[in-house]
Order: sequence, then C-alpha cells, then structure tokens
Amino acid sequence: MKSLHKILAISVLATAAGSAMAADQTVVTDEGVSTFSFFKPAAVRAEVGTTGYGGAISWSANPYVGVTLGYNGGDISWSDDLSINGSKYDLDMDNNLTYLNAEIRPWANWFYVAAGVGYIDNDYEVERRVDPERGFTVNGQDFTAGANGVRLNGDLSYKNNIAPYVGIGFSPAITNRWGVFGEIGAYYNGNPRVNLVSEGTVEARQDEFEQAVRDERDEIRNDNEYEWLPVAKLGVSFRF
Repeated sequence: MKSLHKILAISVLATAAGSAMAADQTVVTDEGVSTFSFFKPAAVRAEVGTTGYGGAISWSANPYVGVTLGYNGGDISWSDDLSINGSKYDLDMDNNLTYLNAEIRPWANWFYVAAGVGYIDNDYEVERRVDPERGFTVNGQDFTAGANGVRLNGDLSYKNNIAPYVGIGFSPAITNRWGVFGEIGAYYNGNPRVNLVSEGTVEARQDEFEQAVRDERDEIRNDNEYEWLPVAKLGVSFRF
C-alpha cells in the first residue's frame, strides 16, 4: 500500500508541475494588471548539428502535442574523415534536409519525443591519397602504391529519399519567450548510392587492386551501418 501511495504522490506532483508550466499567471506592469502563459503555441528556432545548420517553425495544438517544420543544409561536417573497412577517406559533406516532425510532450514540460519524416538529398564526397611507394589497405587487402602514388575518390549520396525519423529532445525555457533545445535521433534512409574509383597504379597485383576497390564500393552500398543517418543538434528558440 505504501508503494501505491508513493506512485500516486509522484503522479500528482508530475501532473501539477506540468500544469504549472502551462498555467496563466497574473503580472503587474506599468500599464496595469495583465496575464501571460508559459504555453505559447507558435515558435521559431535556429539550429546546428550533424545534418547542417538551419531553422524551423513550430506550432503546438496544446502543451502536449506540436508539429515542427524545418530545414538543415550547408557543407558543415563534424568529422573530417570517414573510416571504411579500416581505410580512412577525407570527407566533404553537402547537406540538404527538409523535415516535418510531430513532437509529443508526455508531461507537458521540457522533455519531448519526436517522430516524423525527412526529405533527404545529401551528398558526401570522399577522397584518399596514398604517397608513392607507401603501403595501404583496400577492403582488407594490402598493396603498395606505384611511383606516382594512388588516389581513391568517389561519392555517397542519398537522393530524393523520404525517410522516417524518431528522436528525443529537451527544450527548457530561459525566459517567457526565449529557450534552448537539444535533440538526438536518426533517419532510416536505406543504403546510399556509392561511386568509388581509383587513379594510379600499385607495384604489383593491379587487377586485384581494382577488384578490391569495386568490392569496397559494394560493401559500402550494402553495409547496414550506412542505412541510418544519425542526428544530433542544438539551438535556440523564440516563442511568440
């Protein structure tokens, strides 16, 4: 029975806290008495993260449910290299992501769960240079670059993909209108389109080297690791 009482007490406190956040308050101003609410349905925000930088607009039907429409883009990247089968490639990202999320706030406070879809049109350029007569590995096989060195280059792309999204976030208020937020999640967008080609020759087994490049390309295309696009972002928000 004690346990039941504790659970009921916690539930009441959580409900009261959520209600307090959404309740109207009376404020005395120079012009007289007015009211305001912590719950303001319309907001804009600026954000930056693993999918680029951009912004969003939000509308909340009530303190528990809202929708957010946003865009992230640009050539921002949080890692300068991409590791594939132990091979490191220089990475250059070009993000282009439009998203629409529903945000559920179970306790009508700063915590929320996001679910939605994104239109993804991202490009990733990859490049790897090997100095002359240096050893290197491709798809688990060892080779030695020829007199002019070796260059591997290509691209990964997620073109015109409609991808489902799930995530969790927090958005505490700093003032009545300004706030901050953070969010982590992932899009499931399937395997990317991949091109990978080689320039230059190796000291021996040139045919095996070219086949290893093709095998590494195919492994990227089929690797489950690249089916998911991780999301982590931070930003500031302003409520009207």
